[in-house]
Amino acid sequence: MLAAQRQTRITEIVQSRGAVSVTELVDQFGVSDMTIRRDLDALAGRGLVVKVHGGAVLSQTRRTEEPGFEVKSVQMEAEKASVAEEAAQLVQPGTSVALSAGTTTWALARRLRAVEDLTVVTNSTRISDVFQADPRPDRTVILTGGVRTPSDALVGPLAAASLRTLHVDLAFLGAHGVAVPEGFTTPNFLEAETNRALLATAQRRIVLADHSKWGVLGISTFAELADVDTVILDDALSEEAAAALRDHIDEVILVGPRPLRREHR
Repeated sequence: MLAAQRQTRITEIVQSRGAVSVTELVDQFGVSDMTIRRDLDALAGRGLVVKVHGGAVLSQTRRTEEPGFEVKSVQMEAEKASVAEEAAQLVQPGTSVALSAGTTTWALARRLRAVEDLTVVTNSTRISDVFQADPRPDRTVILTGGVRTPSDALVGPLAAASLRTLHVDLAFLGAHGVAVPEGFTTPNFLEAETNRALLATAQRRIVLADHSKWGVLGISTFAELADVDTVILDDALSEEAAAALRDHIDEVILVGPRPLRREHR
């Protein structure tokens, strides 16, 4: 097989699966490790794949549009539910949490309504409404001010200013995109600023995402990969993508119908 033919086939594999390892390609094509690495270098140079440790992943999809909450809430519902269920296990009675706007954090909020003595800081009107609809005397909800986005986040200087003096145990943030090396991204500049302020309030920083966010690149990075302590995703994420995340993040938790797989750097 000519190099051009092999590289075309490698591109098709990555596009269909999202990622592939060097070992798999060596076995499939019967060529040397060095030959495959040269192929990946060539494809990366053309912007068709992104090289990561041990293989390659799909070149990042750039998205600048910001779908509304209703649109996003029906996408990847099962995956978001499994991620939210796992995240809820981290919240104990007496905990203070920050929740960014987003449909996965909204799913988490619904699972936190029974937690006793809970303090919630959020920039999401949707999340505030979840707790308002099911009030309890031992819960405090702090809603930032700010300008409302299509995804019902309150963002901008007012939101960021209201967060600067707050301190919480855990911050849970959703992400529009997750990429190496760009990190966690959003299509909204002002939301990136507010998300950075939310992260700064917390002792432990946790990002929640489903596998469809992998390789998506929003216009603004709100956190480098190493800026967060834990990322929770559904286990449809490829092993190559998980390995790339583990190179930068202390704890990667993959959840799904199979037993949980917890990996540490």
